[in-house]
Amino acid sequence: MTYRVTLLPGDGIGPEITDATVRVLEATGVKFQWDVFTVGEVAIAEHGTPLPITTLDSIRKNGIALKGPVTTPIGKGFRSVNVALRKELDLYACLRPCKSYKGVVTTRYENVDLVIVRENTEDLYIGIEFAKGTPEADELYNLISKNYKGTLRKDAGYSIKTISEFGSRRIVKYAFEYARKYKRKKVSAVSKANIMKFSDGLFLSTAREVAKEYPDIEFDEVLVDALCMRLVKSPEMYDVLVLPNLYGDIISDLCAGLVGGLGLAPGANIGEGIAVFEATHGSAPKYTGLNKVSSMAEMLSAVLMLRYLGETDAADRMENAIAAVIKEGKNVTYDLRKDRNEPSVGTSQVADAVIEKLR
Repeated sequence: MTYRVTLLPGDGIGPEITDATVRVLEATGVKFQWDVFTVGEVAIAEHGTPLPITTLDSIRKNGIALKGPVTTPIGKGFRSVNVALRKELDLYACLRPCKSYKGVVTTRYENVDLVIVRENTEDLYIGIEFAKGTPEADELYNLISKNYKGTLRKDAGYSIKTISEFGSRRIVKYAFEYARKYKRKKVSAVSKANIMKFSDGLFLSTAREVAKEYPDIEFDEVLVDALCMRLVKSPEMYDVLVLPNLYGDIISDLCAGLVGGLGLAPGANIGEGIAVFEATHGSAPKYTGLNKVSSMAEMLSAVLMLRYLGETDAADRMENAIAAVIKEGKNVTYDLRKDRNEPSVGTSQVADAVIEKLR
């Protein structure tokens, strides 16, 4: 069988790490046909938009995509392509495993094995915002002032937090189904429901209802601030974490830090019959074309893709080959060195080493 996959090389280091990952994927023996499309800055230059309709159509048609990182301007320019992809394709579940690999010297922890399941389509990231001084902001000021007993400043901007019962139920069910499929023992619902009773409170109450449908899996709940402290002290307390959008973004980076950094953090954005797999780090434009940055996160994202496709044997072999290269420590990039001045290899050479282990 040949899998037809949309390939989005992305910006900055994206083309280099996706090329390395494609070479490793093909070395597993699984057959792929790659439909290459652009997103981000390259797409703006070619199509006048960071997310062309043709790119979306290809992902919808194939049902699966492997994506490199995309540059998102901070505080200016176009909105995040990642957010737009999730919204356009209803990729409601962001899956981010964080797992320790022997030989990683950039962490103080061992035997971390966490899975973050982040709701992708609601919360503060939905993009409902009103700038200070606009008629819409003034209208909101008037509406809120009538119903709010505290002091509200006139010179405020607004970002609206929305959490629905539908979105909460869908993501919590995904977390429990994932736990059941991969024989995980516990799902923890994360919120700040003690303060935000009508948004986070709805998320938590819905999670409690869903948990009753899965008596074979332990369920607990934790406030997001307490979770941050406990993860730093005792990450082994947790297994699968399910969170609203903003907390999921923050906590997944924290957990990546527990296992050595974003260079070892894979990711997937999953909807109904459609999925996009990508490294969770940025595009690192200053390293473009230098053959310097690790492709491990992109490769581990491809492992998730193989599992999604049901290619379990190939996924296991690829992950084991990556783990063997990390453990050996000879063919890793500078970011996996404790002292970054130590000798290291380039992006392409890491792929060569993983392919050699596969063989």
